[in-house]
Formats: sequence, structure tokens, C-alpha cells
Amino acid sequence: MAKAKAAPTSSSGGKAAKKKKWSKGKVKDKAVHAVTLDKATYDRIFKEVPTFKFISQSILIERLKIGGSLARVAIKHLEREGHIKRIVHSSNQLIYSEFLGSLVVTRSGSYFQTARATAASD
Repeated sequence: MAKAKAAPTSSSGGKAAKKKKWSKGKVKDKAVHAVTLDKATYDRIFKEVPTFKFISQSILIERLKIGGSLARVAIKHLEREGHIKRIVHSSNQLIYSEFLGSLVVTRSGSYFQTARATAASD
């Protein structure tokens, strides 16, 4: 007895299956930040940074396009000079604020208000 040959079956239905093309995802451009301090960057740090309400290493990197080590050195220098004031010191993140001199802090409802202290000349 002769056995009948079974026709080869393919799961693709006779057509060549197309391979799924996986997306490579969004590719972020590599940041080119300054790693050395030139005169223009130095002047910009002393002019702009003390006016920021919230100062951290991340903020300086993002806004001034400088490297992380340069941002840390700049923050330490500004604090030593008295241009900024430390708010939170942790091993992970240093947070500073602009130095406003003597402040009067009053509680109003659920938030605090700050105002510069003025001396009465009477």
C-alpha cells in the first residue's frame, strides 16, 4: 500500500511573513555641556544664579548648560560669598535659595509669607 504524501502546510498562509519592526525608541540628543569655566560663564553665574528662587545642581546644569562638577563648585563658591543660602543639605541633593537678607516670616492660613524686614526710622 502506498501512503499518500501530505502537502506541506505553512502557518503563513502561503505568503512570506513580514517581520515586526521594533521601534528604536526616542533617541535623546547628547548634551554638550561646558566642563571648563570661561569668563562669560563665570559672569553669567554671578549675575543670574543669585536671582533664582530655587537653586540646585540640576537647575544649574539645565539652565546654564554646564557640567555637574562645575555646577557643584559654583554653588559652593556662591554660598561662601554669601550670594545664596542653603535650605536643605542631604547626601543626594543640595538645595539653595536666593539670599534675601533678613526676612520676616509670617504664617497666613496654610502657607507662609516672607517679607523683607524694614527698620522704622521714627
